[in-house]
Amino acid sequence: MGDIQFVMDTLRYYAGYADKIHGKTIPVDGNFFTYTRHEPIGVCGMITPWNFPLLTAVVKLAPALCCGCTMVNKPAEQTPLTILYTASLIKEAGFPPGVVNIVPGYGPTAGGALSEHMDVDLITFTGSTEVGRIIQQASGTSNLKRVCLELGGKSPNIIFSDVDMDYAVDNAHKGVFFNMGQVCVAGTRLFVQEDIYDEFVKKSVEKAKKRTIGDPYDPAMESGPQIDQDQFDKILELIESGKKEGAKLECGGSRKGDKGYFIESTVFSDVQDNMRIAKEEIFGPVQQIMKFKTLEEVIERANNTSYGLAAAVFTKDIDKAIAVSNALQAGTVWVNCYGEAKPQCPHGGFKMSGIGREFGEYALQEYTEIKTVTIKIPHKC
Repeated sequence: MGDIQFVMDTLRYYAGYADKIHGKTIPVDGNFFTYTRHEPIGVCGMITPWNFPLLTAVVKLAPALCCGCTMVNKPAEQTPLTILYTASLIKEAGFPPGVVNIVPGYGPTAGGALSEHMDVDLITFTGSTEVGRIIQQASGTSNLKRVCLELGGKSPNIIFSDVDMDYAVDNAHKGVFFNMGQVCVAGTRLFVQEDIYDEFVKKSVEKAKKRTIGDPYDPAMESGPQIDQDQFDKILELIESGKKEGAKLECGGSRKGDKGYFIESTVFSDVQDNMRIAKEEIFGPVQQIMKFKTLEEVIERANNTSYGLAAAVFTKDIDKAIAVSNALQAGTVWVNCYGEAKPQCPHGGFKMSGIGREFGEYALQEYTEIKTVTIKIPHKC
């Protein structure tokens, strides 16, 4: 239900922008009158992922509509039904034919055709960095269409020793295990200051062991299965790499039960920065807890990644919080909270976590072209 509320809030937010997108008049030298127009970019190709199939579609659809664009959505092949049902609601609401189009299919075929199409003016994609590279290459070999990419992450979550321990443990837990860890901004590089490290690990393990895993339709369950066999196998393989490379498995680490794609809530301690579980996006219920000493050290280590989607810092010292937030190379930084997304706030990545921004007023820039009009006039008053 949280997704549904966020979707409604996003639609209402961008509906309010529909009559507020405009250019400027610009004073220029000479007898000229100059103004700009913000015009719809045109046909938008939207390639959306499986982990939040409705939310990620609406985050693209809403600003595109309010800017006057048409769109073609290629949903993830694992979760096409959500957006197909949404399309029936769009038709019921009375949208003109051709404004919103849904084309289910596989990535290399349907997604590839959309990315390479000469009449598509923008591709907006949420998914892996690997596929994001392919889409950007397709833009370069076709019509140089604009791309907006929200890609992978390996987000640092920094816990200083002055925190409220239970509050920080709870937020760090949610930052990793929410949606079975299948979240691009998951705080999977957890840096904990050394003088509270042992206690933090102990409390984190206790919390992970208590997490209920089972039928996602059962309200008593906190976690369900992973999306499919491929993701299930990838997570277990990375867990095995953590064991082999010397991280300490505190709990979990195996399949839950003997049916379905359920994985135990897993916690590793004594994780080193060069281990695969500390570098690669796992996209599963696996928490890595690393130790640090100083502010300067943790900033350098937190930024030592090819990703830059999100980050967080927990401390009671506001000066420290601001200093760390300003130093982190990430598109979003949370202070004393984790994963708080709002329709008004822009979201996107630094480095290999993406290009462009979604949400907020900034997203409108992705769906418009700016035209400059200069008119010769007899004289200026």
